[in-house]
Amino acid sequence: MKNLIVLISICIFLAGCTNQQGETTEIPQVEKPAWAIVVHGGAGVMNPANFTDEKEKAYKDKLAEALTAGGKILENNGSAMDAVESAIRILEDSPLFNAGKGAVFNAEGVNELDASFMDGLTLNAGAVANVTKIKNPISAARKVMENSPHVMLIKEGAEQFAAEQNLEIVDTEYFYTDDRWNSLQKAKEREKQRLKDETKKSGTVGCVALDKNGNIAAGTSTGGMTNKKYGRVGDSPIIGAGTYADNNSCGVSATGHGEFFIRNVVAYDIAARIKYKGETAEVAANDVINNKLKEIGGSGGVIVLDKYGNIAMPFNTTGMFRGYKYPGKAPVVSIFQKQ
Repeated sequence: MKNLIVLISICIFLAGCTNQQGETTEIPQVEKPAWAIVVHGGAGVMNPANFTDEKEKAYKDKLAEALTAGGKILENNGSAMDAVESAIRILEDSPLFNAGKGAVFNAEGVNELDASFMDGLTLNAGAVANVTKIKNPISAARKVMENSPHVMLIKEGAEQFAAEQNLEIVDTEYFYTDDRWNSLQKAKEREKQRLKDETKKSGTVGCVALDKNGNIAAGTSTGGMTNKKYGRVGDSPIIGAGTYADNNSCGVSATGHGEFFIRNVVAYDIAARIKYKGETAEVAANDVINNKLKEIGGSGGVIVLDKYGNIAMPFNTTGMFRGYKYPGKAPVVSIFQKQ
């Protein structure tokens, strides 16, 4: 009997090592951990040759910092919601990612920010969209969830609400970085030449956490697409598309070409397959990202954390900033495929 248990454990281990395309992913846990946390920093076209050792280290260090901060909250009996907010705020405050400080510019040269937050215990949710002055949009999304009767607030109304909630309001110059400004100029030149660059974007951030009480929370924050026009809103602030959490299944945060994630209700689709079909997080997430989404031209990835602490982080692009942490373990962070 003991040998049989060992054999089963090995099979589970091997099944979790690769996704349907043979790319290295995360290993499901045989035993449920006391808590777990997973983050992403966006998916897109990422060539390892374009990453110096210093640049790669900077991204990995920041992902690890977010995981460590969230993990500390969970280890000290804190809530999944507090862990998610803390981790995402760290990523929002970093100019490395397309969220908060360093968010991309729209066609008018303005940083427009979106975020969403969901509590898996109550299925309560909140979101903000097209805001330009809220330092940490993920905190505003949580305030909408907890302190308003609404799910989504946009533009000036969201900013007025955030100010009333005593969240930090900053001048629009706070979000500026030379790198994002230069990206906008390049995007405008490509548009003049009618060249599309929809897949060459990355940086949306997200987090999913499972706390010691078995509660799941998920959040996503982004600056959207470089050179976006006409009040465009992607999937990140849309509950069920870019973010979803349910204690009875899993939490999901998505990154990628938002229009495809909205049309396919990607986050909810993964959660529903786990809840109603009994699929594992790995099977459900990989099929949606690498088959269903990819077949219609959608690019991107997701992080998924189920109620048992199993993690999946599939993506159909060349890279996705991602990482996870379990109790008593160092953060595990990756950028490219097969890491």
